[in-house]
Amino acid sequence: MSAILGAQILAASLLLLLPGMAKPQQGPRVIEVLANHNSRYRMEGMSTPSITATAGEKVRLRITAIRAVNQNRDGSIHGFSLLRPVDHKPVSGWELLLKPGIQEFDLTVPQEPGEYMVVCTVICSENHDGMNMKFLVEPEKKPMPESKAGN
Repeated sequence: MSAILGAQILAASLLLLLPGMAKPQQGPRVIEVLANHNSRYRMEGMSTPSITATAGEKVRLRITAIRAVNQNRDGSIHGFSLLRPVDHKPVSGWELLLKPGIQEFDLTVPQEPGEYMVVCTVICSENHDGMNMKFLVEPEKKPMPESKAGN
């Protein structure tokens, strides 16, 4: 009986150690944005909000939307649409409609580096035209080639 109990204790101990031994899962970088009642995007610690990301990076946008004056028939109160630098057309998958409260969106940053623009696509108030911000996509950082010894 004591051998069984000893084996159970050993098995339980090993199970407790396994999570610490596993490599931590790294999720997408979380970017928090406020779409506020004044029809402006805001980000903590920034007087002029902007997002900088790397081409192809996985990000999670956590957007808190607060109702301004108007809303769409579908209940959306603000929009968050990423426009390409060249032609100012929306980036596929980045046309988000925001309802009141906190929403999260898992997205992949465009591959093409450049200065994109985020605009609100819901006529939220008379200040709607000023609801925009920069989204800078930097080129993917490639690892430096290792120098070969003896050259």
